[in-house]
Amino acid sequence: MGGSKHGMGIGKKGEVLSHAPIPDNSTRLAMTIHALNNQEVRLLRDEIELLMAERQRLLQVAGAAAVLVANLDSDNLPADQDTIDAAEVLAESLNELSEETLKEALDIVRAEVDAGTRQDAAAQH
Repeated sequence: MGGSKHGMGIGKKGEVLSHAPIPDNSTRLAMTIHALNNQEVRLLRDEIELLMAERQRLLQVAGAAAVLVANLDSDNLPADQDTIDAAEVLAESLNELSEETLKEALDIVRAEVDAGTRQDAAAQH
């Protein structure tokens, strides 16, 4: 029990051929579980990469929204109540972010703005 068997066969000239051990059921199960675990790890790794990329995009959006809200002149908002409500929801959502997340979002936007500003300045000279 629990051991592996060797497969045997007869060659062309009648010699006995020995093959690699044939795994028993418990070994096959362990191999299958290991293969599934490797596949699960690969899938989880891929999912994490997708989530991290999505997080970067969301941080960029949050950073841009924070800059917009910071530069928004509330006196110049349209009198439309829907616009005012949307601005309030956006401001409240930004205020609910942790300080670390908001800083990261602003850093991402600032880095892109700085790069664009440098390119614009170089083009003018």
